[in-house]
Amino acid sequence: MNQNPNLSDNAKIDLLNVQAAMKGNQKAFEKLFLRYKDAIFYFLLRIVNNRTDAEDLTLECFGKAFRNINQYSTKYAFSTWLFRIASNTSIDFIRKKKKNIIKFDTKDDGNMDLPLYESKTPSPEQQIINKQNAIYMRRKVSQLKDRYRILIELRYFKEFSYDEIAQELNLPIGTIKAQLFRARKLLFENIKNEEV
Repeated sequence: MNQNPNLSDNAKIDLLNVQAAMKGNQKAFEKLFLRYKDAIFYFLLRIVNNRTDAEDLTLECFGKAFRNINQYSTKYAFSTWLFRIASNTSIDFIRKKKKNIIKFDTKDDGNMDLPLYESKTPSPEQQIINKQNAIYMRRKVSQLKDRYRILIELRYFKEFSYDEIAQELNLPIGTIKAQLFRARKLLFENIKNEEV
């Protein structure tokens, strides 16, 4: 992977973590997640204007980024690529919700021609890395108390809607949203606390 000489020092550190993450290094994966999760969350919150949706979209954004990390090009800083994914994720969300589509300017000139990722089958090596990342996340989720673990599994592994979770657990939707918020916070703290 050729390094862009115009990258900032922080972008060069990101690049080292990206390269390590591509090889399956879980600590590098965590560092990128922890470095950008708050910035991505607040970026998405400004767009969707709902904390719960922004939290869901943040996890979805990182999921897309790490599933497709081998498509990242050093032509751009990792943060630029990640925010482009966040922009596209929020556009898809808004379209699904049938809300007004917001125009995004990802560069000063408003140009939106930055590549996101190509749709192609991951290499066998990438499939193994993706599996390792999934195993890591499942391990972190399994460390949560049962009520939080079940909520995370239903929402993110089984992709249940809030209504479906409420029906499954026979709880009010407000309770589901509040407990999922707490579950996500605990999950982020577990990941952060493991960082060396």
